[in-house]
Amino acid sequence: MQKKRIAVREGKPRSTNRDYSFFDNVYEVVRQIPKGRITSFGAIANYLGTKLSARMVGWAMNGAHSVSPKVPAHRVVNRNGMLTGKAHFATPDKMEELLAKEKIKVEKDTVVEFEKLFWDPAKELSLDR
Repeated sequence: MQKKRIAVREGKPRSTNRDYSFFDNVYEVVRQIPKGRITSFGAIANYLGTKLSARMVGWAMNGAHSVSPKVPAHRVVNRNGMLTGKAHFATPDKMEELLAKEKIKVEKDTVVEFEKLFWDPAKELSLDR
């Protein structure tokens, strides 16, 4: 199977009035996560070459709800499959509801079969810098 390529930009302008930021790169990766799959903050940080920046990926997800085009932030969980970002959704249960629509089962705020559903961008995408 051929890896999908995405462009990750480093400071190159997306438009004439705005540069591509770390958050923009995070959003580009998150948009590639297939329905019914999940990934972690750390896996995204690792893919972007900033292995120790999982917390920054979390900050990006906190602000993703106002970004266009849409960013499926509900598909990003912590390294153990816990819904640690759920407080940043419109309602306390919204993240779990969105995952349920994609047939992802959650128990006690943790994704069931996390390893089976895990999508690793480092394996699924090739980096085009």
